[in-house]
Amino acid sequence: MSLRELSSIFYRLSRRAVRPSATISQNCRRYASTEASRASPTQEVSEDLQELESVSSYYPISNPNEDIKAYDPVKRVQGRRRQLPPSRYQFRSPRYYRGPLHPHQPPPPSDPSSRLFVPGPFSHTRLEQTYQSTIAPDLMAMTYVHTPPGTVKAEKGDRLRSWDGSSPYHKGRPKRGPRGPGEVLRVMEKDINFRNIPKIESVVVHSMVKGALDDSAHLHVAGIMLQAVTGVRPVVHRAKHSEAQFGIRISQPCSLTCTMRGNQALDFVDKCINLVMPRIKDWPGVKGTTGDGAGNISFGFNREGAILFPEVEVNYDMYPPKMIPGFHVTIRTSATSDRHARLLLTALGVPFYGKLVD
Repeated sequence: MSLRELSSIFYRLSRRAVRPSATISQNCRRYASTEASRASPTQEVSEDLQELESVSSYYPISNPNEDIKAYDPVKRVQGRRRQLPPSRYQFRSPRYYRGPLHPHQPPPPSDPSSRLFVPGPFSHTRLEQTYQSTIAPDLMAMTYVHTPPGTVKAEKGDRLRSWDGSSPYHKGRPKRGPRGPGEVLRVMEKDINFRNIPKIESVVVHSMVKGALDDSAHLHVAGIMLQAVTGVRPVVHRAKHSEAQFGIRISQPCSLTCTMRGNQALDFVDKCINLVMPRIKDWPGVKGTTGDGAGNISFGFNREGAILFPEVEVNYDMYPPKMIPGFHVTIRTSATSDRHARLLLTALGVPFYGKLVD
Protein backbone atom coordinates (compact mmCIF):
# COMPACT_ATOMS: atom_id res chain seq x y z
CA MET A 1 0.00 0.00 0.00
CA SER A 2 1.42 3.38 -0.97
CA LEU A 3 1.78 6.42 1.24
CA ARG A 4 -0.75 8.33 -0.86
CA GLU A 5 -3.46 5.69 -0.15
CA LEU A 6 -2.67 5.77 3.60
CA SER A 7 -3.03 9.52 3.71
CA SER A 8 -6.41 9.39 1.95
CA ILE A 9 -7.73 6.76 4.39
CA PHE A 10 -6.66 8.78 7.45
CA TYR A 11 -8.27 11.86 5.94
CA ARG A 12 -11.64 10.12 5.54
CA LEU A 13 -11.57 8.74 9.09
CA SER A 14 -10.84 12.17 10.51
CA ARG A 15 -13.73 13.70 8.59
CA ARG A 16 -16.15 11.06 9.97
CA ALA A 17 -15.01 11.64 13.55
CA VAL A 18 -15.46 15.42 13.27
CA ARG A 19 -18.89 15.41 11.58
CA PRO A 20 -21.79 14.71 14.07
CA SER A 21 -24.40 12.03 13.40
CA ALA A 22 -27.27 14.50 13.60
CA THR A 23 -25.84 16.38 10.66
CA ILE A 24 -25.68 13.13 8.67
CA SER A 25 -29.31 12.29 9.37
CA GLN A 26 -30.40 15.80 8.45
CA ASN A 27 -28.48 15.67 5.22
CA CYS A 28 -30.06 12.30 4.32
CA ARG A 29 -33.53 13.75 4.83
CA ARG A 30 -32.98 16.93 2.87
CA TYR A 31 -35.16 17.16 -0.18
CA ALA A 32 -37.23 19.76 -2.00
CA SER A 33 -40.50 19.29 -0.08
CA THR A 34 -38.85 19.88 3.32
CA GLU A 35 -37.15 23.02 2.09
CA ALA A 36 -40.48 24.24 0.77
CA SER A 37 -42.26 23.54 4.06
CA ARG A 38 -39.54 25.26 6.10
CA ALA A 39 -39.64 28.39 3.98
CA SER A 40 -40.86 31.50 5.76
CA PRO A 41 -44.32 32.86 4.87
CA THR A 42 -42.80 36.05 3.58
CA GLN A 43 -40.47 34.14 1.26
CA GLU A 44 -41.95 33.27 -2.09
CA VAL A 45 -42.04 29.51 -2.91
CA SER A 46 -42.15 28.29 -6.47
CA GLU A 47 -45.18 26.33 -7.71
CA ASP A 48 -43.06 23.28 -8.44
CA LEU A 49 -42.09 22.99 -4.78
CA GLN A 50 -45.69 23.47 -3.62
CA GLU A 51 -46.86 20.47 -5.62
CA LEU A 52 -44.39 18.16 -3.90
CA GLU A 53 -45.44 16.18 -0.85
CA SER A 54 -44.42 17.59 2.48
CA VAL A 55 -44.20 14.19 4.16
CA SER A 56 -41.75 11.47 3.26
CA SER A 57 -41.28 7.85 4.26
CA TYR A 58 -37.78 8.76 5.44
CA TYR A 59 -39.26 10.58 8.42
CA PRO A 60 -39.19 8.45 11.60
CA ILE A 61 -42.44 7.79 13.47
CA SER A 62 -43.14 10.53 15.97
CA ASN A 63 -43.88 8.41 19.04
CA PRO A 64 -45.04 4.83 18.43
CA ASN A 65 -45.32 3.96 22.13
CA GLU A 66 -48.18 6.39 22.66
CA ASP A 67 -50.17 4.93 19.76
CA ILE A 68 -49.67 1.39 21.05
CA LYS A 69 -50.78 2.31 24.58
CA ALA A 70 -53.85 4.16 23.28
CA TYR A 71 -55.04 1.14 21.24
CA ASP A 72 -57.94 -0.70 22.97
CA PRO A 73 -59.14 -3.81 21.06
CA VAL A 74 -62.17 -4.36 23.32
CA LYS A 75 -63.43 -0.85 22.76
CA ARG A 76 -62.93 -1.27 19.03
CA VAL A 77 -65.00 -4.48 18.98
CA GLN A 78 -67.80 -2.90 21.02
CA GLY A 79 -67.99 0.02 18.64
CA ARG A 80 -68.33 -2.20 15.58
CA ARG A 81 -71.82 -2.13 14.09
CA ARG A 82 -71.79 -5.71 12.85
CA GLN A 83 -69.82 -8.51 14.41
CA LEU A 84 -67.42 -10.50 12.30
CA PRO A 85 -68.45 -14.02 11.23
CA PRO A 86 -67.28 -16.83 13.51
CA SER A 87 -63.98 -18.40 12.64
CA ARG A 88 -63.96 -21.80 10.98
CA TYR A 89 -61.49 -22.96 13.62
CA GLN A 90 -64.09 -22.66 16.38
CA PHE A 91 -65.82 -25.86 15.18
CA ARG A 92 -64.06 -29.15 14.71
CA SER A 93 -65.75 -31.51 12.29
CA PRO A 94 -66.65 -34.89 13.86
CA ARG A 95 -64.33 -37.68 12.90
CA TYR A 96 -67.09 -40.23 12.28
CA TYR A 97 -70.52 -39.82 10.71
CA ARG A 98 -73.09 -41.16 13.19
CA GLY A 99 -76.21 -40.88 11.08
CA PRO A 100 -78.65 -38.15 10.03
CA LEU A 101 -80.34 -38.00 13.47
CA HIS A 102 -77.18 -37.34 15.46
CA PRO A 103 -76.97 -33.79 16.89
CA HIS A 104 -73.42 -33.31 15.58
CA GLN A 105 -73.55 -33.18 11.80
CA PRO A 106 -70.42 -32.71 9.68
CA PRO A 107 -70.28 -29.72 7.35
CA PRO A 108 -70.55 -30.29 3.59
CA PRO A 109 -67.34 -31.26 1.77
CA SER A 110 -67.29 -27.80 0.12
CA ASP A 111 -66.78 -26.16 3.54
CA PRO A 112 -63.08 -25.52 4.34
CA SER A 113 -63.65 -26.78 7.88
CA SER A 114 -64.72 -30.21 6.63
CA ARG A 115 -62.34 -33.14 6.89
CA LEU A 116 -63.25 -34.06 3.31
CA PHE A 117 -62.52 -30.60 1.91
CA VAL A 118 -60.28 -30.66 -1.17
CA PRO A 119 -59.22 -27.25 -2.55
CA GLY A 120 -59.61 -26.68 -6.24
CA PRO A 121 -60.00 -27.21 -9.08
CA PHE A 122 -57.47 -24.52 -9.90
CA SER A 123 -57.57 -25.12 -13.66
CA HIS A 124 -59.91 -26.75 -16.17
CA THR A 125 -58.96 -29.50 -18.57
CA ARG A 126 -58.99 -28.92 -22.32
CA LEU A 127 -62.26 -30.84 -22.73
CA GLU A 128 -63.91 -28.86 -19.93
CA GLN A 129 -62.87 -25.55 -21.50
CA THR A 130 -64.23 -26.67 -24.87
CA TYR A 131 -67.48 -27.76 -23.25
CA GLN A 132 -67.98 -24.48 -21.38
CA SER A 133 -67.08 -22.24 -24.30
CA THR A 134 -68.59 -24.05 -27.30
CA ILE A 135 -70.49 -27.28 -26.68
CA ALA A 136 -72.85 -26.17 -23.89
CA PRO A 137 -74.10 -23.04 -25.71
CA ASP A 138 -74.52 -25.00 -28.95
CA LEU A 139 -76.54 -27.75 -27.26
CA MET A 140 -78.86 -25.24 -25.64
CA ALA A 141 -79.34 -23.40 -28.96
CA MET A 142 -79.95 -26.60 -30.98
CA THR A 143 -82.50 -28.08 -28.56
CA TYR A 144 -84.28 -24.85 -27.65
CA VAL A 145 -88.07 -25.15 -27.62
CA HIS A 146 -89.90 -21.85 -27.41
CA THR A 147 -93.00 -21.90 -25.21
CA PRO A 148 -94.98 -18.64 -25.33
CA PRO A 149 -96.30 -17.36 -22.00
CA GLY A 150 -99.73 -18.72 -21.17
CA THR A 151 -99.30 -21.96 -23.12
CA VAL A 152 -101.37 -24.77 -21.60
CA LYS A 153 -99.43 -28.00 -21.39
CA ALA A 154 -101.19 -31.16 -22.45
CA GLU A 155 -102.08 -33.41 -19.58
CA LYS A 156 -100.21 -36.69 -19.52
CA GLY A 157 -101.61 -39.93 -18.24
CA ASP A 158 -100.47 -41.51 -15.04
CA ARG A 159 -97.23 -43.39 -15.44
CA LEU A 160 -98.18 -45.74 -12.60
CA ARG A 161 -101.34 -47.81 -12.63
CA SER A 162 -103.84 -47.22 -9.86
CA TRP A 163 -105.90 -49.92 -8.13
CA ASP A 164 -109.53 -50.38 -9.03
CA GLY A 165 -110.69 -50.35 -5.40
CA SER A 166 -112.36 -53.75 -5.57
CA SER A 167 -110.68 -54.83 -2.34
CA PRO A 168 -110.41 -52.99 0.98
CA TYR A 169 -106.69 -53.77 0.95
CA HIS A 170 -106.24 -51.45 -2.03
CA LYS A 171 -106.69 -48.40 0.17
CA GLY A 172 -103.38 -46.71 0.92
CA ARG A 173 -101.42 -49.11 -1.28
CA PRO A 174 -98.87 -47.48 -3.63
CA LYS A 175 -99.58 -47.52 -7.35
CA ARG A 176 -98.43 -50.37 -9.54
CA GLY A 177 -95.63 -50.17 -12.07
CA PRO A 178 -96.14 -50.13 -15.83
CA ARG A 179 -97.07 -53.21 -17.81
CA GLY A 180 -94.43 -55.21 -19.58
CA PRO A 181 -91.40 -57.31 -18.76
CA GLY A 182 -89.59 -56.14 -15.67
CA GLU A 183 -92.09 -53.37 -14.93
CA VAL A 184 -89.34 -50.73 -15.08
CA LEU A 185 -90.41 -47.09 -14.96
CA ARG A 186 -88.30 -45.35 -17.59
CA VAL A 187 -86.90 -41.86 -17.14
CA MET A 188 -88.86 -39.13 -18.93
CA GLU A 189 -86.95 -36.83 -21.27
CA LYS A 190 -86.82 -33.24 -20.06
CA ASP A 191 -86.35 -30.22 -22.28
CA ILE A 192 -82.84 -28.75 -22.18
CA ASN A 193 -82.48 -25.30 -20.67
CA PHE A 194 -79.62 -23.37 -19.11
CA ARG A 195 -80.07 -25.27 -15.83
CA ASN A 196 -79.83 -28.86 -17.10
CA ILE A 197 -77.46 -28.86 -20.06
CA PRO A 198 -76.16 -32.45 -20.39
CA LYS A 199 -72.64 -33.01 -19.10
CA ILE A 200 -70.42 -35.95 -18.16
CA GLU A 201 -70.79 -36.96 -14.52
CA SER A 202 -68.61 -40.09 -14.29
CA VAL A 203 -66.97 -42.81 -16.37
CA VAL A 204 -66.95 -46.48 -15.35
CA VAL A 205 -64.42 -48.91 -16.83
CA HIS A 206 -65.24 -52.60 -16.32
CA SER A 207 -63.28 -55.68 -17.38
CA MET A 208 -64.36 -59.31 -17.07
CA VAL A 209 -61.12 -61.32 -16.89
CA LYS A 210 -61.91 -64.86 -18.03
CA GLY A 211 -58.32 -66.01 -17.62
CA ALA A 212 -58.50 -65.24 -13.88
CA LEU A 213 -60.70 -68.31 -13.39
CA ASP A 214 -57.69 -70.53 -13.99
CA ASP A 215 -54.72 -68.28 -13.23
CA SER A 216 -54.76 -65.26 -10.89
CA ALA A 217 -51.87 -63.70 -12.83
CA HIS A 218 -54.37 -62.57 -15.49
CA LEU A 219 -56.22 -60.57 -12.82
CA HIS A 220 -53.01 -58.88 -11.63
CA VAL A 221 -52.03 -57.89 -15.17
CA ALA A 222 -55.53 -56.52 -15.83
CA GLY A 223 -55.47 -54.54 -12.58
CA ILE A 224 -52.08 -53.00 -13.37
CA MET A 225 -53.22 -52.05 -16.88
CA LEU A 226 -56.53 -50.49 -15.78
CA GLN A 227 -54.84 -48.54 -13.03
CA ALA A 228 -52.28 -47.19 -15.51
CA VAL A 229 -54.98 -46.24 -18.04
CA THR A 230 -57.50 -44.69 -15.64
CA GLY A 231 -55.36 -43.50 -12.74
CA VAL A 232 -57.82 -45.13 -10.28
CA ARG A 233 -57.18 -48.21 -8.20
CA PRO A 234 -59.54 -50.93 -9.51
CA VAL A 235 -62.13 -52.63 -7.34
CA VAL A 236 -62.15 -56.44 -7.48
CA HIS A 237 -65.51 -58.19 -7.81
CA ARG A 238 -66.09 -61.76 -6.71
CA ALA A 239 -68.61 -64.24 -8.03
CA LYS A 240 -71.83 -64.39 -6.01
CA HIS A 241 -72.91 -67.79 -7.31
CA SER A 242 -71.20 -70.90 -8.61
CA GLU A 243 -71.64 -71.79 -12.29
CA ALA A 244 -70.22 -75.21 -13.12
CA GLN A 245 -70.66 -74.83 -16.88
CA PHE A 246 -68.45 -71.73 -16.91
CA GLY A 247 -66.07 -72.97 -14.24
CA ILE A 248 -66.98 -70.18 -11.83
CA ARG A 249 -66.87 -70.85 -8.09
CA ILE A 250 -68.49 -68.71 -5.45
CA SER A 251 -66.32 -65.89 -3.98
CA GLN A 252 -63.81 -66.24 -6.81
CA PRO A 253 -62.37 -62.92 -8.13
CA CYS A 254 -63.33 -62.55 -11.76
CA SER A 255 -63.72 -58.86 -12.74
CA LEU A 256 -62.41 -55.34 -12.11
CA THR A 257 -64.08 -51.92 -12.07
CA CYS A 258 -62.65 -48.38 -12.07
CA THR A 259 -64.87 -45.32 -11.49
CA MET A 260 -63.61 -41.88 -12.53
CA ARG A 261 -65.16 -38.50 -11.74
CA GLY A 262 -64.31 -34.88 -12.35
CA ASN A 263 -61.18 -34.09 -14.31
CA GLN A 264 -60.12 -37.74 -14.38
CA ALA A 265 -63.29 -38.70 -16.26
CA LEU A 266 -62.90 -35.83 -18.74
CA ASP A 267 -59.24 -36.67 -19.35
CA PHE A 268 -60.12 -40.30 -20.02
CA VAL A 269 -62.88 -39.39 -22.50
CA ASP A 270 -60.55 -36.91 -24.22
CA LYS A 271 -57.89 -39.61 -24.47
CA CYS A 272 -60.33 -42.11 -25.98
CA ILE A 273 -61.70 -39.66 -28.57
CA ASN A 274 -58.47 -38.05 -29.76
CA LEU A 275 -55.81 -40.73 -29.26
CA VAL A 276 -57.32 -44.21 -29.28
CA MET A 277 -60.44 -44.22 -31.48
CA PRO A 278 -58.79 -42.69 -34.60
CA ARG A 279 -56.05 -45.38 -34.54
CA ILE A 280 -58.33 -48.45 -34.40
CA LYS A 281 -58.29 -50.15 -37.78
CA ASP A 282 -61.61 -50.94 -39.51
CA TRP A 283 -63.61 -49.60 -36.57
CA PRO A 284 -67.03 -48.29 -37.61
CA GLY A 285 -67.69 -46.41 -34.38
CA VAL A 286 -70.07 -46.71 -31.45
CA LYS A 287 -73.33 -48.47 -32.17
CA GLY A 288 -76.27 -46.09 -32.35
CA THR A 289 -78.57 -48.41 -30.39
CA THR A 290 -76.39 -48.36 -27.28
CA GLY A 291 -77.73 -46.79 -24.11
CA ASP A 292 -79.92 -47.70 -21.16
CA GLY A 293 -82.68 -45.15 -21.83
CA ALA A 294 -81.51 -42.86 -19.00
CA GLY A 295 -78.62 -41.05 -20.67
CA ASN A 296 -75.79 -43.56 -20.14
CA ILE A 297 -73.79 -44.63 -23.20
CA SER A 298 -71.57 -47.73 -23.28
CA PHE A 299 -68.92 -48.99 -25.70
CA GLY A 300 -65.89 -51.24 -25.47
CA PHE A 301 -62.29 -51.76 -26.47
CA ASN A 302 -60.87 -55.17 -27.31
CA ARG A 303 -57.27 -56.19 -26.70
CA GLU A 304 -56.05 -54.39 -29.86
CA GLY A 305 -57.78 -51.20 -28.75
CA ALA A 306 -56.46 -51.41 -25.16
CA ILE A 307 -52.89 -51.60 -26.45
CA LEU A 308 -53.29 -48.22 -28.20
CA PHE A 309 -53.64 -46.29 -24.93
CA PRO A 310 -50.46 -44.25 -24.40
CA GLU A 311 -49.91 -45.60 -20.86
CA VAL A 312 -49.87 -49.16 -22.19
CA GLU A 313 -48.03 -48.38 -25.40
CA VAL A 314 -45.10 -46.71 -23.70
CA ASN A 315 -44.56 -49.70 -21.37
CA TYR A 316 -45.78 -52.46 -23.65
CA ASP A 317 -42.90 -54.78 -22.67
CA MET A 318 -44.08 -54.71 -19.06
CA TYR A 319 -47.35 -56.52 -19.88
CA PRO A 320 -47.49 -60.12 -21.10
CA PRO A 321 -49.14 -59.83 -24.55
CA LYS A 322 -51.57 -62.72 -24.07
CA MET A 323 -52.75 -61.42 -20.68
CA ILE A 324 -53.84 -57.91 -21.75
CA PRO A 325 -57.67 -57.86 -21.57
CA GLY A 326 -60.28 -55.68 -23.21
CA PHE A 327 -62.73 -53.59 -21.21
CA HIS A 328 -66.09 -51.84 -21.40
CA VAL A 329 -66.55 -48.10 -20.92
CA THR A 330 -69.80 -46.60 -19.60
CA ILE A 331 -70.15 -42.82 -19.75
CA ARG A 332 -72.73 -41.57 -17.27
CA THR A 333 -74.22 -38.22 -18.22
CA SER A 334 -76.75 -35.91 -16.60
CA ALA A 335 -79.05 -36.27 -19.64
CA THR A 336 -82.48 -37.82 -19.15
CA SER A 337 -82.54 -39.68 -22.47
CA ASP A 338 -80.16 -41.45 -24.82
CA ARG A 339 -80.88 -38.89 -27.53
CA HIS A 340 -79.53 -36.03 -25.46
CA ALA A 341 -76.57 -38.12 -24.36
CA ARG A 342 -75.70 -38.91 -27.99
CA LEU A 343 -75.92 -35.20 -28.84
CA LEU A 344 -73.38 -34.47 -26.12
CA LEU A 345 -70.97 -37.23 -27.11
CA THR A 346 -71.30 -36.42 -30.81
CA ALA A 347 -70.34 -32.82 -30.06
CA LEU A 348 -67.33 -34.10 -28.11
CA GLY A 349 -66.26 -36.25 -31.09
CA VAL A 350 -67.58 -39.79 -30.48
CA PRO A 351 -68.62 -41.36 -33.84
CA PHE A 352 -71.96 -43.23 -33.96
CA TYR A 353 -73.10 -45.52 -36.76
CA GLY A 354 -76.27 -47.37 -37.69
CA LYS A 355 -79.80 -46.52 -36.70
CA LEU A 356 -80.07 -44.06 -33.82
CA VAL A 357 -82.78 -45.18 -31.42
CA ASP A 358 -84.61 -42.39 -29.60
